[in-house]
Amino acid sequence: MRRVLVISYYWPPSGGSGVQRWVKFVKYLPSEGWEPVVFAPENADYPALDPSLASEIPADIKVLHGRIWEPYAAYRKLTGAKSTEVTEISSGKKTFKQRLSLWIRANLFVPDPRIGWVKPSVKTLLQYLQEHPVDAIVTTGPPHSVHLIGQKLHKATGIPWIPDFRDPWSRMYYLRYLPMTAATWRKLRAQEQAVLDECSTVLTCTPLVKEDFEAQTTTPVAMITNGYDEEDFTGPAPKADTLFNITHTGLFAADGNPFVLWKVLGKMAASVPGFREELRLRLVGKVDREVLEAIKAAGLEDNVVALGPTDHATAVMEQRAASILILPLRNDPLYRPILPGKLFEYLASRRPILGIGQEDGAMARVISTAEAGTTANWDNEAALKAFLEKAWQQHCEGGIPETKGEIGRYSRRATTHELASLLTKVASPRTKVAVLLTKVASPTCHPERSEGSQNNTK
Repeated sequence: MRRVLVISYYWPPSGGSGVQRWVKFVKYLPSEGWEPVVFAPENADYPALDPSLASEIPADIKVLHGRIWEPYAAYRKLTGAKSTEVTEISSGKKTFKQRLSLWIRANLFVPDPRIGWVKPSVKTLLQYLQEHPVDAIVTTGPPHSVHLIGQKLHKATGIPWIPDFRDPWSRMYYLRYLPMTAATWRKLRAQEQAVLDECSTVLTCTPLVKEDFEAQTTTPVAMITNGYDEEDFTGPAPKADTLFNITHTGLFAADGNPFVLWKVLGKMAASVPGFREELRLRLVGKVDREVLEAIKAAGLEDNVVALGPTDHATAVMEQRAASILILPLRNDPLYRPILPGKLFEYLASRRPILGIGQEDGAMARVISTAEAGTTANWDNEAALKAFLEKAWQQHCEGGIPETKGEIGRYSRRATTHELASLLTKVASPRTKVAVLLTKVASPTCHPERSEGSQNNTK
């Protein structure tokens, strides 16, 4: 069986859709003839936790850990922040201390605050690879500093390397809120360009990001979307109640606050008989304060059921029990190419989806192709109203039917098969890699005892 080293900042006990992509790949890669070895932080400062995801990882998968220093504890101490916002960079007005901290973060930690993990990780992994060669290396970001680890390992060993971009890099929407100097912008873009040009193949998870990278580099660019795990959706769907449940799962950020949606729902609650009594806004996950305030302003405060952060299994059950699912994107032109990870689980739930974002964006394409609902611009009141009125009518007439579109291409087994094919295409013969490693590694290396590394098996 061929071996691949996967370097990821996000790993259980981290929660969220970012960690699920590679947890699921690691789960199914052995069935495709690839043995993954994972390298992750030992003491990361994760914004959301879901220890239950660790149960997805096969028991014989080796997970190595390296210690990381992160500046966020110092940031919270300096500013008094409690990390309550989903997207702190672009959320609300900033105090002087917050603005100062953002300047430091923007210009001294390039490309991101996890840059301090690069140097010790390279040292640890070079030692490990000397005695445990692999056929390929994958780095997954954000944080995109992880790609710098892969870049240095690839340069030192010649092992084929694939950087996986779950989000864009220099075109990520929130960078516009960082007070970066011109010199910092040049450095960040140079880092991105070097990664794109020096790797074996670039991997993205959305077609529009793929198009952007293809215009930026001559390196081959592949695209494998996120997906859903069929095993998470086995068994009968939860028994539906008689309420009209509009459900959102995952992080709900202030910069994706769908004001017009709340306005339409408020009008329906005031004018449609029975609507207010049966409407429930089920919010599963971390929700920014501004979102709850907007719902209250629309007169819908009593219709909110805020469950807060839950484990992944609970989130899936909530999706399957929904009348309809809502998926508002961040209200930013640069969000057009992004496909939220939760979209694919929404598809698997077979409940109608109301996407809110660019009607010509990546999300709108997937929802339309899968015949899973509709996408309306944030201010398209007529389209939002039409979708909700139709759903309410179906609800009153006996129930909202399941969606029936073809979504098999998005199953985790299907996407992992694509990944295995890509790895096989780029992988080098291990004998060649072993020769290269002999040239770069110290003959006295002891990878199992290297500082900052724990060769744990999970």
